[in-house]
Amino acid sequence: MASDPTSIAVSDDVHAITKDKEAAGLAPVLTNAEDDDLGITADGGTPTEEELHTLRRVPDKIPMNIYTIAFIELCERFSYYGTTAVFTNFIQQPLPPGSSTGAGKDIDNVQSGALGQGQRTSFALTTFNSFWQYTMPLFGAWIADSFLGRYKTVGYALGIDILGHILLVIAGLPPVIKNPNGAIACFILGILLMGLGTGGFKPNINPLIVEQLDLERYVVKTLPTGERVILDPAATSSRVYHYFYMFINIGALAGQLSMVYCEHYVGFWLSFTLPTILLCFCPLVMLWGRYRYKRVPPAGSVLGRASKLFFLANKGRWSINPIKTYKQLHDGTFWENVKPSKIANKPKWMDFNDAWVDEVHRGFNACAVFMWYPLYWLCYNQINNNLISQAATMKLAGVPNDVLTNLNPFALIILIPFCDQVFYPFLRKLRLNFTPIKRIAAGYFVAASAMVWASVVQHYIYEKSACGKYANGVGPNGEELDDCKVNIIVWAQTGSYVLIALSEVFASITSLEYAHSKAPANMRSMVQSVCLFMNAISSAIGFALVYLADDPLLVWNYATVAILATVGGICFYIQFRKLDKMEDELNMLPKGEVGTHPEEPKALEKSDSA
Repeated sequence: MASDPTSIAVSDDVHAITKDKEAAGLAPVLTNAEDDDLGITADGGTPTEEELHTLRRVPDKIPMNIYTIAFIELCERFSYYGTTAVFTNFIQQPLPPGSSTGAGKDIDNVQSGALGQGQRTSFALTTFNSFWQYTMPLFGAWIADSFLGRYKTVGYALGIDILGHILLVIAGLPPVIKNPNGAIACFILGILLMGLGTGGFKPNINPLIVEQLDLERYVVKTLPTGERVILDPAATSSRVYHYFYMFINIGALAGQLSMVYCEHYVGFWLSFTLPTILLCFCPLVMLWGRYRYKRVPPAGSVLGRASKLFFLANKGRWSINPIKTYKQLHDGTFWENVKPSKIANKPKWMDFNDAWVDEVHRGFNACAVFMWYPLYWLCYNQINNNLISQAATMKLAGVPNDVLTNLNPFALIILIPFCDQVFYPFLRKLRLNFTPIKRIAAGYFVAASAMVWASVVQHYIYEKSACGKYANGVGPNGEELDDCKVNIIVWAQTGSYVLIALSEVFASITSLEYAHSKAPANMRSMVQSVCLFMNAISSAIGFALVYLADDPLLVWNYATVAILATVGGICFYIQFRKLDKMEDELNMLPKGEVGTHPEEPKALEKSDSA
């Protein structure tokens, strides 16, 4: 089994623990020589094969500078979710009588709104926004990996994002709202710029935060209790991503909750302004960290090399006979035969070592894992549009219809530390390896359960509404219907939001971990962007479901999405269950090197400015 020969920094307490044990009188301390005689790895050493299977794995400590990057993400997500939380009402609902700002104020009787374009237009625009936001990361990742590096790309992206938010503020101003055509044009231009900004930010902030970690290989450590454990880089990055995701949802919760009430009591202009102000703090923190963050320089056209390597590996393996083609593509030599050591006359672009080919192989496997994710994101995306519209048909009990979306980040803030501190450690103590593949598959099934819940709620809405299957208040011929609200309290939606949150812990957070741990170091942004792009594909598939996104077909809408997620989860696990057995081997691959002299690792850039 391969291991990383590169030496790394380990926490000081790894090397000092033997002295602590001796001082505490817990146990006699073995020297390195004595450890070797007994076949026991000394603290700070690489575990043996037996130790890998017998010792408990734990995460390492998290450096403080990681929390400052997490704060940047918190502010950016506050700005994003604070604005998108009011998109549905801004587009779908008409301007309330006598209002110039869109505020409804009387929540139980007056619905806030602005443009009055209807649910299908609202669903189409919010779905397009999701598609755009998750397509642009492919471009942002390419820029970062090839030209600017992650730090600079994030800085420029934040500037573009701020401009997009300013346009949304303009679209929500009272004089502009009075002209719906001008307002929607300004609004669309704003979300286009926001998408460009998010495209540069999202695929690069995730790898940037984990690159601040020192641990890159398995390390043996003795705890103060005397228990010998393995410091696991995968468990460490998993912990980082769990708390990073918690920061995301703290920002989302604060943004969504506060901006929804701003929308209802003041107007849309304030719901767009406050997130813009908070977003402006992000460049200031980036400037503070310009000499404090580890910054991996761009490696040039690494994507081009990886693409050429892939096409070279395919050469001669395709045939008119599909069975022959399949066998030749899966004979176990696909990547082995294109390693530089196996090629006599190497092309000029092959300036990397064999280890980098193994990393690219692992990265392609990760991208393949993400291919089923669009069916998962179909479930998640329902909370951004259709479930908000569903809430508007129910008894609101003094809360805005779009405030229920906050149950999702609120549940995540509780579930993330519970899983990290209780559930996952409990499984480790039982020596049950809840691998990424198993977690992702579980996420599909939990998300499907959330949609089953939504489908049942919608069924009872149709049953109880005086308007039958036209509970949104618009009849089959476009006529307006009165008194369509049902006497079902809006909190009946709770199950859908909590189940989606649990599915995110299993599927969404794990996808971030998987994209980072399985990608080559100089292609992490690109693999991360492929992971994010699956949400864009999901949005494109969502356009095919627009017809179902209105009365009287909403029960079928949720049921269809639930069925697709279930099928996706089953197919996903069947296809990738073999990767479970290879998890340790994949995580312990040696680090590949790219360049004119690949044996000489490139130094981190520390001096270039933002």
